[in-house]
Amino acid sequence: MEQNMSNCLLRVHGLTKQFSPAGEKVVNDVSFSVAQNEIFAILGPSGCGKTTTLRIMAGFERVDSGSVELKNRVIECQHTSISADKRGIGFVFQEYALFPHLDVRQNVGFGLNKLESKERNKRIDEMLELTGLGAFSHRKPHELSGGQQQRVALARALAPMPQIIFLDEPFSNLDAVMRQTTRNEIRTILKKAGISAVLVTHDQEEALSFADRIAVMNSGRIEQIGTPEEVYYTPRTEFVALFLGRTNVLKARAQGMEAYTDLGELMINRPASGEIKLSIRPEHLTLERATERNCNGLCGTILTREFKGHDITYRVKLRNGECLVHTDNRMPFTSGDSVVVKPLEPAVVLEV
Repeated sequence: MEQNMSNCLLRVHGLTKQFSPAGEKVVNDVSFSVAQNEIFAILGPSGCGKTTTLRIMAGFERVDSGSVELKNRVIECQHTSISADKRGIGFVFQEYALFPHLDVRQNVGFGLNKLESKERNKRIDEMLELTGLGAFSHRKPHELSGGQQQRVALARALAPMPQIIFLDEPFSNLDAVMRQTTRNEIRTILKKAGISAVLVTHDQEEALSFADRIAVMNSGRIEQIGTPEEVYYTPRTEFVALFLGRTNVLKARAQGMEAYTDLGELMINRPASGEIKLSIRPEHLTLERATERNCNGLCGTILTREFKGHDITYRVKLRNGECLVHTDNRMPFTSGDSVVVKPLEPAVVLEV
């Protein structure tokens, strides 16, 4: 599940946490590593344990078992807990937690009181330049847009020069357009600063577009770790396949690199035999108009057509179920048409 990284910065091993002796484990044997200058996302639904994992790493919760190491120093385990302010981490909260009575410059410099005045001002200036906030340095938080407030929170977290930044659902309070713009800006700032980050989110698009690698979490456990492309195109489990976006989960009988399904014979991404489950994304299917020559008893019927401008989503009734097909916007089919669904890519074999 996890790769061995020689440039590892953060190492989480076997984290386990439950809030009552009789309760379920909120975090259950969670392990992963984060490399230098890597953006790592923990993605999962509400209640899966991702925020508790982040709070344990940050020092806001104690762990029951397992350990957190930052630059080969144990900062959290059953017998050791370094206080949050001495861990060398920065934290950006979901609500930003800016001080309303302080201007941008004062907010950014809040954690730098131990520095001499000249060094403190130099560091604040560097952060304002890095985050593009120089022109807003004397504004109060209420005078800023949501995206600007987010950059102030990041600048404040970066100012003490932490070894890693933790971000807890940082874009959830922004509207859709601002969310995309701000996460692009924040990613650029983190890469320019050369600092690692761990993002916690329930938003699939956010994780896929923002992170270098993703850990997909479900019911306290991590089900898969990989690049955005790996977890999207080759999900290991049915949960990962469904949580990362629309997909078709098909029952199949496999032999070698082929499987028989309601769509007919499909190529699969790895050898298998017997009864299996497959995932194939709607964009990896296309449609042809059904004829006597191409149908072979496997024709389907268009149930619904969802036009979205740049593409179309069709819901197709099959012999024993339904499937979704994404096509370009030039497909001429409409509800009631008889079609044949054709695969464009091999289906992915899921673990049972």
